Amino acid sequence: MQFTKAEDYGLHGIIYLAEQPQGKVTPLSEISEAQRVPEKFLAKIFQSLSKSGIVKSHRGVKGGFSMAKSAEQLTIKEVLESIQGPYYIAKCLADDDHCDKSGECPVKQLLQLTQDKILEVFEGHTIADLARWQKALVE
Repeated sequence: MQFTKAEDYGLHGIIYLAEQPQGKVTPLSEISEAQRVPEKFLAKIFQSLSKSGIVKSHRGVKGGFSMAKSAEQLTIKEVLESIQGPYYIAKCLADDDHCDKSGECPVKQLLQLTQDKILEVFEGHTIADLARWQKALVE
């Protein structure tokens, strides 16, 4: 299992946005440059984040994005799932019909335990946590 570039870029973009003063509209080009993320790719990611109600999109000359939810209340899981959809580490966990061994597979049980732990971590940490960790790393 690996994070996709979209998930990685999306989290970095949201961290940057969360570090801005509350209500500030930040241009996508600024987020892209600060996080060293391709702007066109980030635009698609932020479109998904906007549709999910995680960020607000502001049009016009002074357009950009602002946080729609508090970084303290916004979980990592919410961000990741708004970018990629429900989080599954294996296809068999998303769809019982994917495998003919579904009801009798010890590997599926192991994968389910693993996924539960990963989701527990993603649900137990917020964007504010990541912003604090980033700040501590650069100090």
